[in-house]
Amino acid sequence: MGKKIVYVVGGLLAPNGMSQVLSQKINYLAEYTDYELYMILTEKAEMPWYYTISSKVKYVNFNINFDELDTMPLLKKMWNYRKKQKKYKRMFTDYLMSIRPDITVSTCRREINFINDIKDGSKKVGEIHFNKSIYRKAKFSFLPTFINKLISHFWIKSFIIQVKKLDKFIVLSDEDSKQWKGLNNIVVINNPIKQIPKKYSSCKNKRAIAVGRYTWQKGFDLLIDAWKIVEKKHNDWFLDIYGGGQNDYFVDYAKINGVENIKFNNATEDIYSKYKESSLFIMSSRYEGFGLVLAEAMSCGLPVISFDCPCGPKDIIEDGVNGLLTKEGNIKILAEKICYLIENEDKRIEMGSKAKVSALRFKEESIIPTWIKLFNDLTL
Repeated sequence: MGKKIVYVVGGLLAPNGMSQVLSQKINYLAEYTDYELYMILTEKAEMPWYYTISSKVKYVNFNINFDELDTMPLLKKMWNYRKKQKKYKRMFTDYLMSIRPDITVSTCRREINFINDIKDGSKKVGEIHFNKSIYRKAKFSFLPTFINKLISHFWIKSFIIQVKKLDKFIVLSDEDSKQWKGLNNIVVINNPIKQIPKKYSSCKNKRAIAVGRYTWQKGFDLLIDAWKIVEKKHNDWFLDIYGGGQNDYFVDYAKINGVENIKFNNATEDIYSKYKESSLFIMSSRYEGFGLVLAEAMSCGLPVISFDCPCGPKDIIEDGVNGLLTKEGNIKILAEKICYLIENEDKRIEMGSKAKVSALRFKEESIIPTWIKLFNDLTL
């Protein structure tokens, strides 16, 4: 067997961008290299996974269940976090010492606080799926703003101390890499898209699409406001949103605002077929780690419209060529750009054609070899 590589995954129980990308990379490495792949999970060992993992991958689930902390009052949460973290560190250390991997890949969550102290001989790599501008931000509603800022400063300073000790620290975009000042171990590796389709959108159906979890981050409230403007001018166009989580708030928000031509769908494993049925893709996120859905939609021949939020869209979209960028949070301009592509079919088709070409740089065969080279270089 080749090198032993351990990936810290956490959980694979629900659809989300980080789990999708991690499972995709792990499966690729398991199937197309001689690496010996291991996964560390921490959540609900009795529950089935949302994502399929290659049978070649060995795994352990510590069953720590950090996710249950989210339902606890603050003091109880703090007490239980300390207990769980202590257990996690002990089990994590024992596991690495028993298998002696060549490389351990952390997703820069709870294990980042102790991973560098484990003397198992493995190279330590961190990959972060969040951009620095929103990472480790304190948002305690009962505390004054300046206290939250002090806590945030302490959290990110502690994080950077640990990151500097890593052998390599991977971020997802050039835009984000510029925010992590003073690090000499930083490497930019974009997320890969799952597939390059053989058939593409005609860009002629009167449908737009958006994809993401039903959370504040994804800005679907902003998109509903923008679509209200669009709908008044083009009431023969429809918007489909696909995502995991509870969509009740957004369904009610659309009804209250009298927006009718929107359908709120659950997440689907066949999102590429939905891209191909659409004619343009819209991303209204307030922030992103990378914005992989943009590249996915582009690979299906869709022109994309996105807020220029931190971080990712400006690394993916060439404004005016394969899509359109608009000022973050500006609903009026977002609506105007949607209307522009609706009203200009030739431009829509032209941008879609260029989008599918530019998306090729995000295919697995282009991105994963960068990881393989990094792993090989670390273990020379």
